[in-house]
Amino acid sequence: MKYDVVVVGAGPVGSTAARYAAMNGAKVLLLEEHSSIGSPVGCTGLLSTRAVEECELRPSDEFVFNSVRGAFVHAPDGQCLPIDGKKTKAYVISRKNFDRTLAVMAVEEGVELSLKTRAVGLEKENFDAETGTKRNGNGKENGNKKNSPVKLKVLRNGKPETISTSVVIGADGVKSRIASHAGLGKPARILPGIQIEAPYTSDDSDFVELFPGSSAPGFFAWTVPLNEKVSRIGLALDSGLAGKSGPGGSSPLFYLEKLLCSNPHIKARYSDGMLDFVVGGIPVGPQGRTFSDGILLAGDAAGQAKPTSAGGVYTGAFAAKIAGKIAAEAALEGDNSARRLSEYDRLWRKGLEKELEIGMKIHDYMGKLEDNQLNELIGSLNTPSILNTITEYGDMDHPSVLVRKLMFSGNSLRLVKAFGTFLKTLF
Repeated sequence: MKYDVVVVGAGPVGSTAARYAAMNGAKVLLLEEHSSIGSPVGCTGLLSTRAVEECELRPSDEFVFNSVRGAFVHAPDGQCLPIDGKKTKAYVISRKNFDRTLAVMAVEEGVELSLKTRAVGLEKENFDAETGTKRNGNGKENGNKKNSPVKLKVLRNGKPETISTSVVIGADGVKSRIASHAGLGKPARILPGIQIEAPYTSDDSDFVELFPGSSAPGFFAWTVPLNEKVSRIGLALDSGLAGKSGPGGSSPLFYLEKLLCSNPHIKARYSDGMLDFVVGGIPVGPQGRTFSDGILLAGDAAGQAKPTSAGGVYTGAFAAKIAGKIAAEAALEGDNSARRLSEYDRLWRKGLEKELEIGMKIHDYMGKLEDNQLNELIGSLNTPSILNTITEYGDMDHPSVLVRKLMFSGNSLRLVKAFGTFLKTLF
């Protein structure tokens, strides 16, 4: 079986990459190891309005449960910072239906979809990355061919097959086999996360709730309302907790149970039991290289999730469209060398890298704060003028915009005192 482009992973990133490859004239195969699209779910299901737009979808009752306009940020001492965006900022969605909608769009564009097909290995001939020439087993140049097929080994319904293609796009998530087989490494960090869907009486279902501090060391806990009576409750932790001694060790389950039983705000609103349960890893910090001969990485496989919120659909879809276009063009030109495919790496970084770098600095800074420091910081932000600035410039996908506005606002001295030297070194 021969294709111009094979995309591994039929989540939002994979389906978008496959669709864009097909739109640019390539013969495309989209592989999904599970028996259905969108299962199992490994996501909070809170997407910014920009993320939905980046996927070229309009909000629909088919996948939107609820819309939210802001957040209540709860300090460890119980004080609350209300952030009101005044309009819809994000959607609480069904990831199963959302993913399936994007997969259907890819199929309608001519993409061939294969379920229950797992990538287990790949073979490719060696290239000289500098000259784009193929080398033989002795390391000598073997002509000036710049296109050597990638042999993708898969198990389709449990049976081994080999698929030949010019370019493989790895959109197979945080544990990407394609990244491993291609020797491209892993994201800088993987945050362990856990979430339940459970009966929970929200104060206002137009707002998510965030709980930074010792409730979820290194990141934060959250409640995301599906409606007034049901929310998704979860948290993610610093990956450095792995191996630490003490109660629960590095277990996200330990911290979730503690949150449900010990946090006064959540305990008063949570009813026992759960309707759903998911665990997973959140990659933050992209690899230094997201391409090689015949291979591209996109989405969680490339560590493109936002370090501030852990969201990966907006950034992943942005990169996926570039990946699909570049892969198709390279395949049709007959040049799948690393030098040709490096254009993808350059373009996605041009659009996203600066924001991801700033997001990582914010992530590192916030993750190191003790509870008393968070109490002081949240208290410093809780003034009418600062809240108005947050309302006007707050952006889930581009937090640097708000930070810049706060730095140069009339509250800059107050914020510098609260943030210490962080704001001075951020940019």
